[in-house]
Amino acid sequence: MQNRDWLAQVQEEIIEPDLPICDPHHHLWDRNGSRYLLHELLEDVDTGHNVVSTVFVECDSMFNVDVPKHLAPVGETEFVQGVAAMSSSGQYGNCRAAAGIVSFADLTLGEGVREVLQAHVDASPNRFRGIRHAAGWHASDDIKNSHSNPIEHQLLQDDFMAGFKVLGEMGLSFDAWFYHCQMDDFVQLARANPEVNIILDHFGGPLGIGPYDGKQDEVYEAWQEGVAPLEGCTNVTFKLGGINMKVNGFGWHQRSKPATSDELVDKTARYYDYCIDTFGADRCMFESNFPVDRESVSYPVLWNAFKKMAQNRSAEEKDQLFRKTAEQVYRL
Repeated sequence: MQNRDWLAQVQEEIIEPDLPICDPHHHLWDRNGSRYLLHELLEDVDTGHNVVSTVFVECDSMFNVDVPKHLAPVGETEFVQGVAAMSSSGQYGNCRAAAGIVSFADLTLGEGVREVLQAHVDASPNRFRGIRHAAGWHASDDIKNSHSNPIEHQLLQDDFMAGFKVLGEMGLSFDAWFYHCQMDDFVQLARANPEVNIILDHFGGPLGIGPYDGKQDEVYEAWQEGVAPLEGCTNVTFKLGGINMKVNGFGWHQRSKPATSDELVDKTARYYDYCIDTFGADRCMFESNFPVDRESVSYPVLWNAFKKMAQNRSAEEKDQLFRKTAEQVYRL
């Protein structure tokens, strides 16, 4: 895999190697010279931490070109269902990869999204749990919009909201991905749909590039103010991770040597601490966001950082943060 030698410069002893982990957020793909399939995932997972299961999250991978466009995303579910079946054979170790599957369906189809969602269910009746329709949008040319090509205020569009209702009616979950400056829209969406199981990915995308470059403290304060109203939205759970991407502005990928777990804790722990203290461990789960965060940090170092941030939590809280919340939310 790319940057293997660079990441290998930092080696750490694994903290609490027996602690069971469900990694609730990773991708699988083979495109543009970048390959991250089961073997590559396991190369990261099998580095010392006790990862017992994972959840796949959509990444525009293996869409089916032989069906109508709105049904093409079902190809991703079919693809990952096959990978999960390989893992379930037991031939690749004890970790059950893609025990839960989160795919894509275009919620702007409104009522028409029901056909797509049912096709996902049919393709993976035992693992498909819901969808993510990414909504990251920003006016700055320095900030790339989400791969789903959203418009401004996507989360509050009438057609999107209509599709969201269908999601709730079918008992499926919604993973949310956007930027921190869109938090108000998300709060409105969550409040309007208390019956839908909603998962907030990557802390709600605190930005650190473009107009936010060098403004980490200002961004944190704005993020904290934006996310606080979600305390009353008990249908929302939080993925703690995915904050080491280029878009977050810490610049880990630009260094001659990657970050240590202590450095990750030093720069990012306040986000984790705030969420756990405010929303509780039963609404929070650590996530790897691999291989995207792999551009900045290795898998063992990342989970060491998580364990250091949770070191003063009770055994029950740790079990929630590392395994139980994810298993409950995704019904594994």
